[in-house]
Amino acid sequence: MLIILLIGCTNQEAIPDKTPTENQSTSNVDDHINKDITIGNSPKSTTENLENRIRKISSTDETTKKEQSLENTVEIPKPKATKKPDKVDVRGIYLNRTSIREENVQHFIDLIKSTNLNAAVIDIKDDYGKLTYDSNIDLANKIGSDSGPATKDLKKLVQRFKDAGIYTIARVVVFKDPYLAENMSDYAMKRKNGTIWQDAAGTKWVDPYKEEVWNYITSIAQEASDSGFDEIQYDYIRFPEKGKQVDQEVTYDNPNNLTKSENILAFLKHSEDQLRNYPVYVSADVFGLVTTAQDDMGIGQIWENIATHVDYISPMTYPSHYAPGSYGVANPDRAPYEIMLQAMIDAKERNKVLEDKGEEAAIIRPWVQDFDYLSTYTATDVKNQIQALQDQDITQYLIWNAGNVYTVEAYK
Repeated sequence: MLIILLIGCTNQEAIPDKTPTENQSTSNVDDHINKDITIGNSPKSTTENLENRIRKISSTDETTKKEQSLENTVEIPKPKATKKPDKVDVRGIYLNRTSIREENVQHFIDLIKSTNLNAAVIDIKDDYGKLTYDSNIDLANKIGSDSGPATKDLKKLVQRFKDAGIYTIARVVVFKDPYLAENMSDYAMKRKNGTIWQDAAGTKWVDPYKEEVWNYITSIAQEASDSGFDEIQYDYIRFPEKGKQVDQEVTYDNPNNLTKSENILAFLKHSEDQLRNYPVYVSADVFGLVTTAQDDMGIGQIWENIATHVDYISPMTYPSHYAPGSYGVANPDRAPYEIMLQAMIDAKERNKVLEDKGEEAAIIRPWVQDFDYLSTYTATDVKNQIQALQDQDITQYLIWNAGNVYTVEAYK
């Protein structure tokens, strides 16, 4: 039976830099729903030369480096290999740029310390393409993507959380980047007539095939590691939704003729190489139905490609975003336990298949819904999702609320 995501939902990504008094609407919940994707099988898209092509474009040998544009890389010598932090069972909340301002930080440290939470996912590059800190990256300085930072001393901010015993994750929004697309139009997704493409919400994206964009992203990840973060989290590591429609409208800069899923894999391999000598873990957010879908759903996300090239994988499994009848549930929004349980059963099975083949699979660390969408979500609704995780022996999770207004009693 096909599982179809909720039709007609608003754009999924959080708009995370509203002020507290503006109280962001959680109808714009995040990269955490695809409105028009159905689950089904698709023809195999790999070719005999896939590995060679991916190896070529993700290579960092000296010849390739000289051929690539370096204007967006930061001239910082790579440090010697350093031991990564001890792995912990992460239970964290998301913090937007408003929440990490000096006057607000202590509130969230106290919130975490007063609960069974122990981690914070901190916006470093947000949904607008703006950096939340004062950067030394040439391209960021050139286009001003680090202007108006929430913090001018990122190391001090990170250390403040770490001094409180809180695990720190740097959230980096990858290919949804209206600021870079606007200010470096060569990097933008283009319509067939050469104009910059925009999604239904009017948001510009960068072309995921652009290796200059890859370099910019990994430079930000390197800078976050140098600032003390324990982990880099890639969000929007995908193509825009409504993939078939978008493909009819745009022309990608894709000289290596990679499919979308092959390109996401190539980016992850590039990231692995660029972060090899940095003491950080890497995680990726994926659509909730990536746990179950057998194709890339038109956005380039295939579980097996991603789970084998990151340390943690975070499906955005929000019950309110599933269509009636999903997993045999008449009203998924009012069945948070059942939806989370089935999604995790599928995710674990995908990992098991990988492990049976001798491959190392990412630790599953899903996002939990703590926001109102189709109905008011209570502490019981949040706890039911967490209980489903525990019943599947999944000990890690992240909590999403776009406005960072959390149901504290759910985490006691």
